[in-house]
Amino acid sequence: MKINIYYGGRGLMDDPTLYVINKMQTVLEELHVAVERFNLYELKNSITTLPQTIKTADGIILASTVEWYGIGGYMHQFLDSCWLYGDKEKIAKTYMCPIVMSTTYGEREGKLTLTGAWEILGGLPCSGICGYIADPSIFEDKKEYNVIIEKKAENMYRTINQKMACLPASNQAVKQKVSFTKTIDLTPQESEQLSQYVSDDSYVKRQKQDIQELTSLFKDLMNNGGQEENEEEFIKEFKGHFVPQPGLKAVYKMQIEGKKKPLIIKVDGPEDTYSYGGTDKADVEVSMSREAMEDVIFARMTFQRAFMSGAMKMKGDFKIFRSLDQIFTFMEKI
Repeated sequence: MKINIYYGGRGLMDDPTLYVINKMQTVLEELHVAVERFNLYELKNSITTLPQTIKTADGIILASTVEWYGIGGYMHQFLDSCWLYGDKEKIAKTYMCPIVMSTTYGEREGKLTLTGAWEILGGLPCSGICGYIADPSIFEDKKEYNVIIEKKAENMYRTINQKMACLPASNQAVKQKVSFTKTIDLTPQESEQLSQYVSDDSYVKRQKQDIQELTSLFKDLMNNGGQEENEEEFIKEFKGHFVPQPGLKAVYKMQIEGKKKPLIIKVDGPEDTYSYGGTDKADVEVSMSREAMEDVIFARMTFQRAFMSGAMKMKGDFKIFRSLDQIFTFMEKI
């Protein structure tokens, strides 16, 4: 017979749950039971693979400590992994003994949580142990507590050895009628491989990087497609608000976020030309986001205010840059 112990606490020296499972392990080993312990806090990066270890066990002990509220995250993660990756046929034949000690309120609720979860998974729950232990040294003073633990271990051994039947639980009936959780139909081998991939941080990281690269690729394709279809964007607004300034001759190069080509504006007295493309020389070069450009043409801010607020970057002749608000009077004509 083999029994696995899954400990979901933090491994603190004064954790009363550790005393209980150590005592139970001693009793079970005296009964010639092979006992293997899994400390979830030490195996937190591979918890998703642990449900596969249930395959070799006749029974398991789920042990956790209530430190402030509930059975703790490691145990929840293990139970989630059993639901997602565990062999349900094997779980249905596996007995589980819940052990929940608390240093605060909630040990009974914790025990019920473990029992209910195992029943929903389809497993066979045994009578467990729960108690409020403020100081583990109480086990040394109260010998009768040790007798209770020993009896529970012996009862678990007899239950598994005799393969005692369990009465049907409503958890199973309700699950069959109202649970519509989507599950993936995988073979045990595929389930084991998937759980290993999930626990592999480097694999998950590579997957995230691949997704980000694909997202960036499609985003660029969409932006490029939109740009080719709208070569006249913003040009109409500039033409409609152009006010010639005598003697002004300048070339403005505006790089707008999302546009592959910059907007080139050439002003020579009363003449103005606009195009998307390159230029050998520009008196002023600016770069700005699409939102900042829309704020300017819809008179929510001026070019100079956009520059002062950091929404626009500029290099070149600052005097010619300041003339932008004079030759394009968005604020006056809006």
